[in-house]
Amino acid sequence: MSVTERTREIGLRMAVGAKPRNVLAQFLIESLALAMAGGFVGVALGLLGASQLAARFGWSMVVQPTVVLIAVGFSALVGVGFGLYPASKAARLDPIEALRYE
Repeated sequence: MSVTERTREIGLRMAVGAKPRNVLAQFLIESLALAMAGGFVGVALGLLGASQLAARFGWSMVVQPTVVLIAVGFSALVGVGFGLYPASKAARLDPIEALRYE
């Protein structure tokens, strides 16, 4: 949806000299940042919920940093994977047609 909503912006960037790889990189970086932010929020909520359950039932809680890194890394991988198609679609836009788009 982001490409459709930002067609004029993409057209303007390409008209003033941005190369398709620049547009591709922009969308992939945005997708990666959003996915990693979601991963960090998910880890924080998971840790909060686990700590509350551990406190309530008297359990011990062990947090392994490698598991947290794997979770955030997987989230980033999914973000890049699902951001690849919209990014390539944006990079292939014709600047003139994109500027005409309303």
